[in-house]
Amino acid sequence: MNIIIPMAGMGKRLRPHTLNTPKPLVKVCGEEIVKVLCRTIVSTCENKVDKIGFVVGNFGEKVEKELLQIAESLGAEGKIFYQTTPLGTADAIWCAKEYLQGNTIVAFADTLFKADFKMNLQQEGILWTYCVDNPQQFGVVRKNEQTGEITQFVEKPKEFVSKEALIGIYYFRDGKRLYKEIERLIDNNITKGGEYQLTDALENMLQNGFSFRTEQVKEWLDCGNKDAVIYTNQRLLALNMGKKEQRKNLQIKDSFIIEPCYIGENVKIESCIIGPYVSIENNVEIKNSVVKNSIIGQNSFVENVVWENTMTGESVHYTKQAENLSLGAYSNIQL
Repeated sequence: MNIIIPMAGMGKRLRPHTLNTPKPLVKVCGEEIVKVLCRTIVSTCENKVDKIGFVVGNFGEKVEKELLQIAESLGAEGKIFYQTTPLGTADAIWCAKEYLQGNTIVAFADTLFKADFKMNLQQEGILWTYCVDNPQQFGVVRKNEQTGEITQFVEKPKEFVSKEALIGIYYFRDGKRLYKEIERLIDNNITKGGEYQLTDALENMLQNGFSFRTEQVKEWLDCGNKDAVIYTNQRLLALNMGKKEQRKNLQIKDSFIIEPCYIGENVKIESCIIGPYVSIENNVEIKNSVVKNSIIGQNSFVENVVWENTMTGESVHYTKQAENLSLGAYSNIQL
């Protein structure tokens, strides 16, 4: 089994957090988004995952090393592939074309999910879906009610077609079949908006008798912007899907922890209320604060704050001046 993960995008919607960290390496529950993605996919595979290919931009040696370590932690061989020019989703996969052979999964590193199924690897193709309330905002599939096979892909339908939205994860029993389709797109310069699109390859496969079925995930989580990442962090904590930390060297004084929370190593908490749904990475110190539903990056210092729905990068130092107030009766102050 091979997994290809295109992740060369710049993550503009998540700035400033992606100015020095690629979006798939932003952490939720103390763990990189792409690592949670890979681990969840591996849990659905009955066969061993042998290789994981990461398609990146100019991320640098440090990031590439982290990605290879993620593959190794899952018992797979990792390899870095490069997409130097953004030419579409099919082009991103083509950059890792040597992994398009045998059982192959393509997974775009934009979303996380909860899945409780094991894939039937004998199926020709499996597209992962999620039932949404607003299908007109997504690409959805129409299926044959008798056979369960996909009969049509519909992008943002104006009229109701289906609630099953594609979430960006695709299984092919023989990756060589997708190889040939993308090769056809490139050789014939079949593009939309100047880019080679995976959907064009899938559509042609469908029209030529390729059998696609679906597997539905229980929950689909977006990591596109700050609020979405914080919500994903909250859901992973609630679902107990995050990293299992041991809270090594936790120093806590005159404070309350309202679970669920993720707390990394060497964290100091003094005179605080923390939680619920807070992730605190390694080497963080928090004093005289109330923090809930937030993510605090490693090596940070925070004092005198009341934070909710807040996300910081690493090595942030934020101290708010303590206030000395005298308020009369019936005062109502909102900041």
